[in-house]
Amino acid sequence: MGALKPATIAKAAFFAALILLPLVSDSSYVRHVSIVAILYAVMVSSWNLTLGYAGVFNFGHMAFFAIGAYAAGILTKVYDFSPWLGLPAGIAAAVIASVVVCIPVLRLKGIYVVLVTFAFSQLCFQIVLNQRDLTGGSFGLVQIPPLSIGDFSFRDHQNLGYYYAALVLLALSTLFCARLMRSDFGRTVVALRDNEAYATSRGVALARVRLMIFMASAIFTGATGALYAQYTRSASPDMFGFAFITLALSMLLLGGIGTIWGPILGAVVFTLVSESMVGLGPGRYLVIAVMIVVILRFFPRGLIAALEAVGRRLARRPDPPPAPSASRDAAGSPVA
Repeated sequence: MGALKPATIAKAAFFAALILLPLVSDSSYVRHVSIVAILYAVMVSSWNLTLGYAGVFNFGHMAFFAIGAYAAGILTKVYDFSPWLGLPAGIAAAVIASVVVCIPVLRLKGIYVVLVTFAFSQLCFQIVLNQRDLTGGSFGLVQIPPLSIGDFSFRDHQNLGYYYAALVLLALSTLFCARLMRSDFGRTVVALRDNEAYATSRGVALARVRLMIFMASAIFTGATGALYAQYTRSASPDMFGFAFITLALSMLLLGGIGTIWGPILGAVVFTLVSESMVGLGPGRYLVIAVMIVVILRFFPRGLIAALEAVGRRLARRPDPPPAPSASRDAAGSPVA
């Protein structure tokens, strides 16, 4: 244990606590909030690949989540395929959507990327409203078949199956993001963000790297959307709305952009704080907004920066003075 870093111990303790949580509490409310927080953590972690590491203001990312949800819902409810095909269908649909939205923004920057990607999200929204036979229109898709293994439904035992499915998805996405950004490709992505002109002059293919990071960000986003739709048994056109984008962006800013664990921390803290103030009604969002502004005022990199600052301060804490040796007298001379 002495050789392990405190950060490693904290990460292991975080996942251990999540694994053991169902053994501590079987409350349906706690289980639901935990599942939603974990799924949000996966979603914003994936968004962090393009927004945080690549520096691309992809405001169409929530469309990948919604497309994954609708792909799973349409395949399993409308066409009566196995619910287990919903996850790969959601991934495939989201990745294809990422290619479609990335092509127009390969050479764009700044506000133009925001406008094009958000326009893509609104285009998908209009398609969902117009294709009522497939999507349910403004009412959305309901009664989407849940996952099951034999006679065991993932909704049994207070959605125990969905809880651990979401947790596995979080573990895989965290490992994927960490490995990706520590690879040569990840360093190339960061190099393009920090100095695009220098990186391209050294032979980095901007279009190829941007397309690949868009596709990478859509993989677990599509899977999360599919699992969310199967958990809630619904897919709503509100998923394409600006309110949903604002929610995810708040989690990302709160936790810390451009870090692996910042988005996860932000999603968990935001969800727990929001649910703890549910009695305030819409006023809770005002309180949360003030909280985010205050945190970003002192820690622009979010909560993860605050934790790192605390860790550094603890590491610099001086050791207590040594106790007097039993073999020396009060004056410090050796005892005969």
